[in-house]
Amino acid sequence: MKKYKINLNGKSYEVEVEEITESEVQVEPKSVPKSVEKIKSIPSKKTSTQGEDVKAPMPGTIVSVKANEGDNIKAGDVLLVLEAMKMENEIVAPVDGQITSINTSKGASVTGGDVLITIG
Repeated sequence: MKKYKINLNGKSYEVEVEEITESEVQVEPKSVPKSVEKIKSIPSKKTSTQGEDVKAPMPGTIVSVKANEGDNIKAGDVLLVLEAMKMENEIVAPVDGQITSINTSKGASVTGGDVLITIG
């Protein structure tokens, strides 16, 4: 365990943090901190032979689509921008590959877990 002192909104808090391995981590976000600039999509299993699905991490509105069907992309490339809770969140590619389908468009409302893009 490691102890840290954190100052938040003028108040001081002492917290203990346990270090765990990457294989033990399974996080489901309940709320999005205001400081988040880029959000990875919800991790998904390969559900079909067509490729990896990029899913919406939360409900919101698609502000822009930065990629096109057929584009070759690398993990971390921005695929689209999702507005949620008055914040614009960049949804990035979880893997390298080629975009095989785009299942949304600018202005579309999405819910958490909706398949936005498929990467083959």
